[in-house]
Amino acid sequence: MATGPDAPRLRAFRLWSFVHSWTSLISMVFMLMLCLTGLPLIFHHELNGFLGYEPEVPAMPAGTTHVSLDTVVATAMASKPGLVVQYLVFDHDEPDVAFVNLARDVRSPPSDMTILSLDRRNAALLREPKPNEGPVGFLLQLHVDMFLGLGGKLFLGAMGFLFVMAIVSGIVLYGPFMRKLDFGTVRRARTRRIKWLDWHNLVGVATLCWALIVGGTGVVNTWADLMLKVWQFGQLAEMTAPYRDAPRPVRLASIAEAVATAKAAAPNMSPRFVAYPGTVVSSNNHYAVFMAGDTPLTSRLLKPALIDAETGELTDMRAMPWYIQALLVSQPLHFGDYGGLPLKIVWALLDLATIVVLCSGLYLWIARRRSRTAGDRARTGAGLSRAGAAE
Repeated sequence: MATGPDAPRLRAFRLWSFVHSWTSLISMVFMLMLCLTGLPLIFHHELNGFLGYEPEVPAMPAGTTHVSLDTVVATAMASKPGLVVQYLVFDHDEPDVAFVNLARDVRSPPSDMTILSLDRRNAALLREPKPNEGPVGFLLQLHVDMFLGLGGKLFLGAMGFLFVMAIVSGIVLYGPFMRKLDFGTVRRARTRRIKWLDWHNLVGVATLCWALIVGGTGVVNTWADLMLKVWQFGQLAEMTAPYRDAPRPVRLASIAEAVATAKAAAPNMSPRFVAYPGTVVSSNNHYAVFMAGDTPLTSRLLKPALIDAETGELTDMRAMPWYIQALLVSQPLHFGDYGGLPLKIVWALLDLATIVVLCSGLYLWIARRRSRTAGDRARTGAGLSRAGAAE
């Protein structure tokens, strides 16, 4: 055991080295899977359009007005008799398209949902997309929960936390390691393991901020279902408390009027989606119109307006709590959706660099184990030789 004035520092270094090695190794396979699946997901909108999974919007004269949302919803319901509307969703990237989500019951799970995309200018049906359809949908499901639901999300969240710990411990180890070397040094004349170690450290520190951002936001995103439950039983329950025991109205007010009321209450915002009465993010007596701003940041932050589903009057409108706001910011930041195609390309390059860091880390661990095994064998052989010579 080391003694002297440097002993505590050496013990701390060994402890951080242990943390870095094992947090990296435990999360390695899953982080590689997330990086590999996340790479095409950065361009999910472009890929879906290229593969034909985005609705084709026909050209019309500029300035063509939208028909009433009541007409859009009525068209969707007429095409799927026996189903009821759960949500009305507005396409952030294509303002002339609306998605109507229908199911057998307002409380039906997403797996039983039917989605129709319609042209808001004439209420024409464009296509019927399937949840998570196509290669991009498959990769998204694998990336989000590995097809295991909430358990898969929370497991990947734990792996993401270990990844963040590996980054933090790597930062601690990087300082002492680089005291004797200039920044960016790659000792090309040394052994292959030393060269890979230098590249591992260089690429790792170059992608440090990005890896922390993506790793941290990824962990936050895995808690989305739990955060939504906290909001439902907290703020949403408080906002709808006066209607707690009231039955669902038999006749619903106009959806177009409900959205217009929400717009009047927040004139600088636009609707992102509407939850119908009885769905999990509303109440039995309200349309929940989720509004958002028009800047790159505020367009991701939602503010629900509760509209009485019978009278069409606004009953409450509040900013969502900080943890939901953090989640809403984390989701697009995780995939680089803030700055258009240039930022997505930067995100993709940094993703590739992180794959290099992960693979080089695995190589360094295997090479170190082999070196130790070879050293142990050499020492054992030398010991046996000395023993034989003594006899």
